[in-house]
Amino acid sequence: MSKITKRIVDSANASAKDQYVWDSDLPGFGLKVTPAGRKVYLLQYRVDGRNGRTRRVTIGTHGVLTADQARSEAQALSRQIARGEDPLATRDMKRNEKTTGTLVDQFLQEHVDIKLKDRSSAEYRRMIDKLLPSALLRKPIGEITRPDISRLQQSLSATPYQANRLLAVLRKFFNWCEKNGYRPDHSNPAYLVDKFAEKRRERFLSELELANLGEALASAEKDKRHSPYVIAAVRLLALTGARLNEILSLEWAWVDFDARCLRLPDSKTGAKTVYLNPPALQVLADLPRMEGNPFVICGERKCAHLVNLQKPWSAIRSNAGLADARIHDLRHSFASIAVASGMSLPLIGALLGHSQPQTTARYAHLSEDPLHKAAGVVGLRLSGAMARQGG
Repeated sequence: MSKITKRIVDSANASAKDQYVWDSDLPGFGLKVTPAGRKVYLLQYRVDGRNGRTRRVTIGTHGVLTADQARSEAQALSRQIARGEDPLATRDMKRNEKTTGTLVDQFLQEHVDIKLKDRSSAEYRRMIDKLLPSALLRKPIGEITRPDISRLQQSLSATPYQANRLLAVLRKFFNWCEKNGYRPDHSNPAYLVDKFAEKRRERFLSELELANLGEALASAEKDKRHSPYVIAAVRLLALTGARLNEILSLEWAWVDFDARCLRLPDSKTGAKTVYLNPPALQVLADLPRMEGNPFVICGERKCAHLVNLQKPWSAIRSNAGLADARIHDLRHSFASIAVASGMSLPLIGALLGHSQPQTTARYAHLSEDPLHKAAGVVGLRLSGAMARQGG
């Protein structure tokens, strides 16, 4: 037994059986010479201490590795063994490790499609298909690191909102991987990756803008530039504060004229009741029903509902002089009118179907306007009374 050096390796000869040369300085480090003359560096070690079984892990072939390089690798493996790790088991696990792309597909099928609503599931798939690079999907799941996710986040800096949504999806995905044993616990590489700052965009239509919108809808209805279902959809969105999909997928079976409400069996926040005011009831009463179609807002396809309002909305808002208004701003405007009317935030949250109080809290600053007006009225009356008293 002597220290394995280039000279020792070069002098080792082949025979009818595998020959082994063991290193004198590093326990377990050795050279195997096959009958064909192939020279392979290896490390022999025991699992679970002295009484455990013996294992041999191949380090590399001489010629690809030098003796010194093989020794350095053997030393690194020895340190792993000293920490209680099994290098051969780790290597086998990595060899059988699934790619990130395979597990993303599994995550979508076993978690997203089962536990999330159809629209959320479709949005997960859209972001993953559009934004996750193929190079990352090809990587073994255990090789994904925080710098990988950080670089991906930075590459999407031009679309910060979208980047943040993808980061949230990745956090859930890697949590699922840990839960199912595909990554070690507490190894989520998407954690501690900073989200981009977002500017919350809240656009509220003024009373004048709402009047302009009403005129644009009446004009489109008179000229028949859009179907009556498009016109009705926009009016219902403005008059109820409902979400877009809640109106587009609304069925006549859910409309309760007697109780003046919509009884939605499902929504973003679960089952929901939308309370109808007289103008909204009138829109529904005037809307023609299409035979065989269960939906209120009928689409062009038979027995289907309208699925996209963006194109007609673009034309309507343009005619109303509201080029920067989004469909969702109608919901914000409903809330702003409610606040200006003196309604409490919990009441407004109930009308909008918010499941969390903090969602409604975004409108808290609007409640200052009626308070300022009320304070002004009281102040004027008080100052008037005090002036008369002083006279």
